[in-house]
Amino acid sequence: MRLYIIRHADPDYPNNTITPEGHLEAQALAKRLASHGLDRIYASPMGRAQDTMRYTAEALGMTHEVEEWTQELSLKLEETPYGRLSHWDLPGEVIRSGERMPTAENWHEISYYQGTPSRETFEKLQAFSDEFLKRQGFERVGGRYRILKKTQDRVAVFCHGGFGLTWLAHLLEIPLSLVWAGFWMPPSSVTTILFDERSQEWATPRCIGFGDVSHLYEAGLPVRPRGIIANFD
Repeated sequence: MRLYIIRHADPDYPNNTITPEGHLEAQALAKRLASHGLDRIYASPMGRAQDTMRYTAEALGMTHEVEEWTQELSLKLEETPYGRLSHWDLPGEVIRSGERMPTAENWHEISYYQGTPSRETFEKLQAFSDEFLKRQGFERVGGRYRILKKTQDRVAVFCHGGFGLTWLAHLLEIPLSLVWAGFWMPPSSVTTILFDERSQEWATPRCIGFGDVSHLYEAGLPVRPRGIIANFD
């Protein structure tokens, strides 16, 4: 199976939709996804994900299912020297400044995360992810997935940048704060997760493409820096 984690196109946050430029991105994305086809389409209930997804569903003549758990995460840091930030915007210089690098067990011990629901939010996402993937035919056991049914389906999930990074940390077993500080998903980008099957019983998620925006280059569209805080050129 191939799982496509797709961030919504250039957002119009105040109106919970996408900008005129975002509509062009979503059209280019639909052309790209239609070229190799999808078997199932899922989307966040939030307007900017829905409006991005709609072009692909129409191009393929498919319906979609809403997955409430894939909406953007409500994780804000109210007071930092860097301003009011989402958790995934806390600078890497803070996250990587301790005597030891964050691990899967202690990533949430960073002082700025104290008193926030970061750990509980991640645990809920993990549970929802495991239930979702079991529906696709893969049951999580520890850090790997038991194959419940053989499938080569292509599954697209239209969601959000912060959510997508958080989900990726769970799928790949990477400490969450390192993923937040070390990766960025451009608007309308496609991250591809292959469920790598080396035996008849087990599959392991493997990222074979991250934040791909080749459809934007093909359409002559720029990559818009939504979510990049500094020195993007």
